[in-house]
Amino acid sequence: MHDRLTLSDVPKDARGIVLMLHGGAEYSQRPVDHRSLALRRTRAMFRSLTEPLNDAGYAVGLLRFVVKGWNAEPGGVPSPVRDARLALRDLHTEHPDLPVLLLGHSMGARTSVAVADEPGVVGVVGLAPWFPADEPITALTGKHLVTVHGSRDRITSPKASRIFTERAASVAASVNYLALPGRGHYMLSGAGDWNRIALTESLAVLENATCAASRRGDETA
Repeated sequence: MHDRLTLSDVPKDARGIVLMLHGGAEYSQRPVDHRSLALRRTRAMFRSLTEPLNDAGYAVGLLRFVVKGWNAEPGGVPSPVRDARLALRDLHTEHPDLPVLLLGHSMGARTSVAVADEPGVVGVVGLAPWFPADEPITALTGKHLVTVHGSRDRITSPKASRIFTERAASVAASVNYLALPGRGHYMLSGAGDWNRIALTESLAVLENATCAASRRGDETA
């Protein structure tokens, strides 16, 4: 797993980890290598966010999926879900006290909400997510969800993202839907806006989760 998981330096007195998950396709067994456009887009954001997140006390990880496709089959586990669960379990073993925020783009956002029930995960920030109408919300129980979608996205649906976010409110600790006017799917046009909102919302979720955990600790003390 570690050859597919890039992890920044873990700051001294680290406060948490942001794990980034890239996009893909509905069906494809094509291996994801370093030429993958979906991986390269998320890697560019990883490079942009690493320094400010490190400065705030957070390590940043980027997971490269084994294959490009979601590849769902009846009774089976989608390919990126299997990869993400393994990576999260590795991170939790190595850093059991650090909360994890999942920052996913497109298929990576769908993967994020599927694995949000893993130990240590406190929330999800989904960028231009792929959320089918029947996407389960159970894994988001007690977690924080932020969904960000460009108004000009023609690859995945802003309306579907809004509906999913509203559904998730019935189980999540908090939800928020943010529209990016005039932006499309691939985070190329307006990359600065995507990077800014990914940073601010990731920090907000982590701070929110930390404060909630502190309050629970005070109540049980």
